[in-house]
Order: sequence, then structure tokens, then C-alpha cells
Amino acid sequence: MSEFTVGETDFLLDGRPVRLLSGALHYFRVHEAHWGHRLAMLRAMGLNCVETYVPWNLHEPRPGRFEDVQALGRFLDAAREAGLWAIVRPGPYICAEWENGGLPHWLTGELGTRVRTRDERFLGHLERWFGALLPGIVDRQIDRGGPVIMVQVENEYGSYGSDAEYLRRLAGLLRAQGVTVPLVTSDGPEDHMLSSGSIPGVLATVNFGSHARAGFETLRRHRPEGPLMCMEFWCGWFDHWGGEHITRDAQDAAAALREILECGASVNLYMAHGGTSFAGWAGANRGGGALHEGPLEPDVTSYDYDAPIDESGNPTDKFWRFREVLAEYAQGPLPELPPAPPRLGTEAAVLLTGRAPLGAVLDRLGGPETSAPVPPTFEELDVDRGLVRYEVTVPGPRQPYPLVARGLRDLAVVYVDGERAGVLAEGDEQLKEPVAGHARVELWVESLGRVNYGPRSGEPKGITGGVLHERQYLHDVRARGLRLDALDDIGDVAFEPMAGDGARGLYRGTVTVRGAGDAQLELPGWTRGFAWVNGFNLGRYWSAGPQRSLYVPGPVLREGENEVWLLELEESAPEGTESVLLRTA
Repeated sequence: MSEFTVGETDFLLDGRPVRLLSGALHYFRVHEAHWGHRLAMLRAMGLNCVETYVPWNLHEPRPGRFEDVQALGRFLDAAREAGLWAIVRPGPYICAEWENGGLPHWLTGELGTRVRTRDERFLGHLERWFGALLPGIVDRQIDRGGPVIMVQVENEYGSYGSDAEYLRRLAGLLRAQGVTVPLVTSDGPEDHMLSSGSIPGVLATVNFGSHARAGFETLRRHRPEGPLMCMEFWCGWFDHWGGEHITRDAQDAAAALREILECGASVNLYMAHGGTSFAGWAGANRGGGALHEGPLEPDVTSYDYDAPIDESGNPTDKFWRFREVLAEYAQGPLPELPPAPPRLGTEAAVLLTGRAPLGAVLDRLGGPETSAPVPPTFEELDVDRGLVRYEVTVPGPRQPYPLVARGLRDLAVVYVDGERAGVLAEGDEQLKEPVAGHARVELWVESLGRVNYGPRSGEPKGITGGVLHERQYLHDVRARGLRLDALDDIGDVAFEPMAGDGARGLYRGTVTVRGAGDAQLELPGWTRGFAWVNGFNLGRYWSAGPQRSLYVPGPVLREGENEVWLLELEESAPEGTESVLLRTA
């Protein structure tokens, strides 16, 4: 058993000064069979600690219904076996380019902007969640023989709010439920962020990608004593659909890391290994500068982050540059790299064998249909990730008028009397051709990811302002939602033979694997949707780029025949039965 404490200038382990050389690795973005390899890669880079967030929405998809909360404990056990300490950042908000910043959709749907405040309803939900989560952390604290040395209070709260009483209540809740290791906050190196995001008696740290000396000077104005630490050293960055792939020069990043360490500070590389936002859990941002009130910018499925360990677990040039810097601060020679996980032996084509129309999939796997005066939101229909079909009637006879999906979030494929009429998006909410009555209108609305950062986080999805025909609201809206997780087991969905018409729907196929291992799924000619291999949801694909393929963890594949499902949400899937490829990662 050991004791980890915060001294006047250093972190102390059993009274001896230590420097934390940590790397972020999210257990929920890495297949569990790969945890050991990725943690060993952190050790080989020269790190002595791993840091992870905990996504509330992943583990409590509905109020009081918990799913695999024990995964965190298993990951912490793997960290201990790898010889690493661990920093846990349980939120409740995590940002992380993750759906809704980790907050459950039902929570923000109920409380809106009351989340992340002292609101008693919010704190009640949080206490229930922490009651399920925290025992797995408490039992693995360093004074109990585990790896956990620090636990974070909230996350970059100074970038969002100023409810100091909430932060005090949150810190008190962590202590009351048994957390005894040091607590920590992390914020940007700005006066207003540090003054609103930090609380007395809790170590304050800062997040940045460069200019370490300036960042630590700002921190010292607020905290004259205590260890210096950059809790998030942004050594890379993330991508948005439709944008450019972002990279950071390895030498530049290594120089910035060296500057942090020359300041005598501890560091957490964000990310050391980014992994993948499987199953449609990628979040979104808002453009528009500091106010974050601009267009929606959905995050891609890959969370490679231009990290030193890439999405497939390979060392990059940045890995070797960082290893050179970190080796100077190591207690001895660094470990050798662990053996790489197996890679796919032979490229193979996926043979598509059938398609189920999207309407049939909704009828089989969707939730109950509701009828309401105005369109219900995704939150009201209990849809976290997925889509909703709204149906409304344009009464008639009447002449053609513009049809508008007011307050659309995020994207709608529209049909009028069964014929495709166009695609609408936020900021482009009016059909190009007017609609005459009498007509039946269907709007298939897809969420592209909930905002994970800024004042627009927690905003509802769906048609939030109503359907307008000219200036008249169309009431009596019928709606039915399809949750993405409903497709993890397609059961007895009826598939029709391939017709070669490139229509949208759920496609089924098979691929024969020789030499199962890490792979990439390539979908040339497909437009936008989701892909599964053997029931494992790889995430969203989209021809908008910059991501062009989906990472397939080797443990998902098996020797011989494998099942592939594609949910194509546009009417532009390519013709033919061998248009999907499985290639070596």
C-alpha cells in the first residue's frame, strides 16, 4: 500500500517527490482485448501513468439502468498490471469529442441548462450515477493497492459555468462516497476559466497545446503553491466531417512537451492513443469562434487525434520523438515495444446478399409510433443515437407553398407522396420545390452527434421548431424513432434479394477471412450510414470525408465467414454486390 499526496511544490509518493508522465487513453474507445497492448505502448513511450474519462451516457442509457459500469474497474486492473498509475476523470461532463459531452440524452432532455449546476434534480441523478460508478474507483485507489492516484472534479468547468457551490457539492460527494486520493480540476490558462473552474483545497491544473511557460505563469497567479501540471497537453487534434484532416508536426509537439518538462511540471498527453468513437458515439462542435454559436461540426468516427500511437495501435514518428524526450526523465532504460496485435492476413471483398428497406427496418426495430400536435424531439422519443421518421399531412386542396422544417437538427431526407423530394439540413431547412396539398410528407431526420462543448451542449435533436407550409404550422405529427443500438442484433429482419438499385436501407453481406486481425473497412461509392461486423458497430461512415475507411479491431473478426451489415441512409449506395472491401490495417 502507498500514499500519494500533493506537496507544496511536488507530488509525493510515500513522501518522495515524483513527476507524473501520463497519457490519455479512453478505455471505451479501445477494444478490451487491446487494452494490454495499448497500455504497454504507453510504458514503452516513457510514461508512468494513464488517464481516462468515464462517459456517463454509455453506462446509464436510461435512468437507473446501468450497463457494464465494471468496465472501468477492469481497465484500471489492466493499468496496474502494466505498471502504470491512473488518473480518473469521471465527469459528470467529459467533453472528449463524445456524444453530448458524456451527459445522458435523457438528462439534458429533462433538465436543459440546469445540468452542471447545484440544481437538486441534477444532483440527485448524479448521486445515483456516482453510487454505481465510484466503488470501482474507490476499491482501486493507491492506498488500497490499486493504481488510482487522482480523481478529477468536473471537467473544464471554467469554460462553461460559474456555480462554485455546485463544484463544492461535487467535491463533497466524491469524498462522501469514499474517494481519498487527491482531487484535481483542469481548465484553460485564462483568468476567468481558472477563477470559475477551480475550488479551494483542490489542486488546479491547466490544459494547453503550447506556450507552457505562459500557461503556468497564469496558473501561478491563481495558485502560488502546489505542483505544476498540464492535465491536457494537446499533442494533436480531432477532425470534423467535411473538413480537412488535421496533423501536428512531430518535432514541434516534442519541443512543446520538452518545454513543459523543463518547467518542472507533470504532464498528461492528450491523446497518447485516441482510438475510435465506435457505435455512433462521436460528438459534435459548434463553429462561430469563441461563442460557439455557429454551424454544427460533427466529429468523425476515428479519434486517431494525430496521437503518438495511431488508431490501429502503431507507433508514429511522434511516438519516437516523445520517447526521446521522456527517456531523459525516466528512472532507467525504457521498456521495448510490445508485440503488435495480428493484422488481417488477406484482403477480401464483402459479398452483399440482401437489403431490407429502411421503412421495414423501422417497423421491425423502431420504437412505438406517437402522434402529437408538434414534432417530438429525439429526447422525447428516447432516441440517443439514430434517426426519427416524422410524418405529416399537407391538407388540401391547396396550391404549392414552401415547406420548411424549422429548427432542424441535424439532417433530413424528405419524401412527398413516396417520392424523394430533397435533403434538408440545419441552415438549409426549406425544400427547393414547393409542395401542393393534399400530400403526405415524410422527413427522416438523423442526428449527426450531440454538441460536446460550449453553451450549446445539451441542445435537443429532431425538428425542434415545427413543420411549416407557407406560414402555417402543420399539426398532427406522427413520429417513430429508431435507436442505433436496436440494430446491434438484427434478429429476424426480412432481407430482400439484391436489386442493384442503390436504394437506402439495411444491407446484409458476408466476408470470408483468412488470417483474422486488425483491418480497415472501405466503402467506395457509399454515402452515409453505419457499419457492423459480427454485430459490432464500427461507427458512422460518410463520403464527405476526410475519413475514408473504418477501423475494424481484429478481435471482432473470426476465421472463415463473417457477417457485415450496412445501414445506408441515402439513396446512393453503389450498384453491385462486391462494393465493400476489408483490407489490412
